[in-house]
Amino acid sequence: MQYQLQGLYGITDAELMPSTEVMLKKVEQSIKGGAKIIQYRDKSSDLQKRVEQASAVNHLCQNHKIPLLINDDAGLAAGIGAAGVHLGQSDGAIPEAREMLGEQAIIGVTCHDSLAFALQAAAEGADYIAFGAFFPSKTKPNATPAPLELLMQAKHEVNLPIVAIGGISVDNAAQIIDAGADMVAVIHALYAQNNIKATAQQFHQQFSNRI
Repeated sequence: MQYQLQGLYGITDAELMPSTEVMLKKVEQSIKGGAKIIQYRDKSSDLQKRVEQASAVNHLCQNHKIPLLINDDAGLAAGIGAAGVHLGQSDGAIPEAREMLGEQAIIGVTCHDSLAFALQAAAEGADYIAFGAFFPSKTKPNATPAPLELLMQAKHEVNLPIVAIGGISVDNAAQIIDAGADMVAVIHALYAQNNIKATAQQFHQQFSNRI
C-alpha cells in the first residue's frame, strides 16, 4: 500500500501510555482526529511487551489504513509486518533495513540538525528525513536545537518528505509547516492532552489550511 507522507505524525510514549489498552485508546483517538502516521517507540528491553504492543497497534493502524513505523528496530518491524521503521543515526544502516523490510517499506531517518545527514540518508534510499529539536523537548531535553532555516534549505536540496520533531505544539506548528515540514511528529503535545482527538484535529487543520 502506498501512503502519503504528510500531516500529523504521532509517536507513542511508555509513560503516557502505561498499558497496551491505554496506548490503543490514545492512538485511536489521534487517528480519528486526523493523525496520518504512527510510530511505536519503546526503549525498554522487554521484548515480549514490545512485540505484543507493536502488534496490537499495527492491527489498529491497518484497520484505519494508517502506516505504523517502529522506532529503531527493523527486526521488530519485519516480525509484525509494520509499514516500516524509523532509524536513528546509530540504529543500523538503511540498506540493511531495506533488505529486511522490502522495497515497499517506509524507512525514515533522524538527521538531527544536519543537512549532511539528510543528503546521506537520501542517497542511501530513505523515504523521509527527520530534523529536530526545533523547540525544547520533554522527550529529549538535551537535543541539539535545529533552526527553522534548515527546513527551508532541506526543501530545496533534498527531494524527500521532511518530518520536524521536538517540542512542537498546536501553538507553534504553523511556523514549522510554513518553513517546509511535510509532517510534524508529536508526543506530549498530543498524547498528554485531555482531548486527544480534538488536539489531533487542531494539528490536522493546520495542514489542511495549507493545501
